[in-house]
Amino acid sequence: MDSFTLPYTFSQRAQQLTSSTIREILKVTERPEVISFAGGLPSPKGFPVDVINRAFDRVLQDKGTSALQYGPTEGYAPLRAWVAEDLRRVGANVSPDEVLIVSGSQQALDMLGKLFIDPGSKVLVEAPSYLGALQSFSLFEPNYVAVPTDEGGLMPDALTPERCAGARFIYALPNFQNPTGLTLSLERRQALVERCAALQIPIIEDDPYGDLRYAGKAEPGLLGLGRAVGATVVRLGSFSKVLAPGLRLGYIVAPKPIISKLVQIKQATDLHTATLTQMAVYETVKDGFLATHLPKVRDLYKEQCGYMLDAMDRDFPSTARWTRPEGGMFIWVTLPGHLDGAQLLSQAIERNVAFVPGAPFYAGVAPQNNTLRLSFVTVAEEKIREGIAILGGLIKES
Repeated sequence: MDSFTLPYTFSQRAQQLTSSTIREILKVTERPEVISFAGGLPSPKGFPVDVINRAFDRVLQDKGTSALQYGPTEGYAPLRAWVAEDLRRVGANVSPDEVLIVSGSQQALDMLGKLFIDPGSKVLVEAPSYLGALQSFSLFEPNYVAVPTDEGGLMPDALTPERCAGARFIYALPNFQNPTGLTLSLERRQALVERCAALQIPIIEDDPYGDLRYAGKAEPGLLGLGRAVGATVVRLGSFSKVLAPGLRLGYIVAPKPIISKLVQIKQATDLHTATLTQMAVYETVKDGFLATHLPKVRDLYKEQCGYMLDAMDRDFPSTARWTRPEGGMFIWVTLPGHLDGAQLLSQAIERNVAFVPGAPFYAGVAPQNNTLRLSFVTVAEEKIREGIAILGGLIKES
């Protein structure tokens, strides 16, 4: 701290806060000459601007006074019913009163941290795991315990009674995981919910990317599989990746006792998510718009992913390994063991290329410093090829 004394005192919790690694890197990428593979941003080409604009117009014209008024904490009832029906179509028996609308899934993570975590509470996370969740949960001072992963993702066999004893929950992203891009197989999903049911550990299933599958076969969600075997599964969903992140709209699906307590937490947080936004999103999706919109987004992401994988096959050395996602936005790279992703980033930024080093994605275990995450969806084809050629050259030089 500076030599002078501040006229106020931050809480111990606030003093322990640190900035997001990705957000700090994104400051560098604001320079127009930088080719950025760092941000996990959806492509603006997939934003249905005209459709959303018309939805807001209709809501304000037809329901303007109610759209601009306070609303129930639980969320706009027709939107909650739509979410429940959407999940029932894919095999999860959900009722609308098990749905809570939130201001983006990041708020959901914060609320679940408040609900489940006391200082020192054991929390199980994949190694590596989503950085935004680690940042959110860390505010509540958990004791992270890492669950090992391999080329197939989270390893359910690692959920031993010893590792899981006293755990408040396990946090998992089964579809196109952030940061690895990996997807859990049906066999592993079934093993995960069965083991958590036996050990009485709630599962937080974070699934912002599940609708962005552009290859392979869709697997059933943990929510439906878990309810079939008596596991407690809390599912997080988001409209950020299927419509637009600026809407800041997501949802939590959970058993009623959990929803009831989350409603109390949300009342103390922001009363309710924006009524106007909820109504406009419902107006957008209610008549099946996503069925025609999402295939276009998937085709776009598939094309972008193909550009990057082709470039990596050509320009990366054989000593590096990387994932080949079937959906989502990310590719995870493992470098030779003696290389460090953070050091490589410093060299890459000098050449106007940015990515996210892998170390910050680890909690409860020593980080694998020889890893990095690449995002491909917002970069033009020629810039992908140029940036990957630069990175490949730097890795070879190292």
